[in-house]
Amino acid sequence: MNTKPEVFIIESLEPDDEGNGRFEGSIISKLLKLHGKTPIYRYVRTRRQFHEAVRQFGKSGYRYLHISAHGNENGMCTTNQDEINFDKLAAILNPHLKDRRLFLSACSMVHEDLARAIIPHSDCYSVVGPIKGINFSEAAVVWVSIYHLMFAENSRKMVHGTLKKRLLGVCKLFDVKFNYYSRAKKPRCGYTKYLLGV
Repeated sequence: MNTKPEVFIIESLEPDDEGNGRFEGSIISKLLKLHGKTPIYRYVRTRRQFHEAVRQFGKSGYRYLHISAHGNENGMCTTNQDEINFDKLAAILNPHLKDRRLFLSACSMVHEDLARAIIPHSDCYSVVGPIKGINFSEAAVVWVSIYHLMFAENSRKMVHGTLKKRLLGVCKLFDVKFNYYSRAKKPRCGYTKYLLGV
C-alpha cells in the first residue's frame, strides 16, 4: 500500500484534561494545517473507540500515527480508565503499522518492551516518544516543533537520518529525553535504539 505523508492523531485524556482544554492533539492538528497538511484528528474515550480509530488510521493510508494519551511502563489508559497493556496495544496497532511511523506522546511508555512488541511484528519504520513523564505544555511545544521541522525540510517524507537529527535538536532545546527505536535488519531483535537528549 502506498501511504500518504500525513499525520493521523488519536487522543484520549483524563477528564480533568478535557475540562481544562488540554488537547495536545488538537494543537498539533492546527500546526499541521498551517503546513498545508490534512491531518485527521480523533478523540476517543474508551478502548473500543481507540480500536476503531486505529482501524480508521489503517484504512486512511496515512503514514504517521500520533497517539496522545496517559501512559506508564506497562501501557496506556483511555479517558474512561480502560487500561491497554503492551500485548493488547500491539494486537490493536500491529496490523496497521507496516512501513509507517508511530509517535507516542505518553509518559514512560516508549521503552524496550514496547519496541519488542511492535517493531518486529508490525514492520513499522520507527517508534518515538518520551522516556519519562512530560507535562502538557512541554509535550505540546515539543511535538509541534518536531513536526514543523520535519515537514519544513521535506513535506513528502521523513527519513531516518533527518528524523534522528531533528529529534536530538528538539530534545536538547527543551531539555527532554526521548527514545527512538528504528527498524533494522541487524541486530537480531529487528530494531536499533537511540537515546536522545541525554
